[in-house]
Amino acid sequence: MKKVFNRNTHLGVNVKTMLRSENVMKTGKDYQGVLRRDVECDEFHWDEHFTFVETLSWSMKRNPRVFNGKFISVTRQDDGSLRPNFKPMKVGEDFSVERYALGVYNELCMALGGLVEEESVTE
Repeated sequence: MKKVFNRNTHLGVNVKTMLRSENVMKTGKDYQGVLRRDVECDEFHWDEHFTFVETLSWSMKRNPRVFNGKFISVTRQDDGSLRPNFKPMKVGEDFSVERYALGVYNELCMALGGLVEEESVTE
């Protein structure tokens, strides 16, 4: 049974890349990741935009990990939403709730700062 691909060409688009392995994409190299269509082109709006986020490993995962820290990891769901996941807490004699909470906060800011574009609200 042959597998058929649906081919599409998007002309004149902007692609924002967030890579883990390099600063800039290399010609001819394959990258595993998630490509999201951010803005759809319509009759009056011709600035179509895509975002590509490189994932960590080459294994085929249903929800790829897009951030891996000491306290949390962040995965991208099938619908494009992000899901923060807590890693197991190691509670010992030197454990501090404040240091742990600050570490989680810092990693959330670092992860989401690169993955979520802040939109200004104008009213």
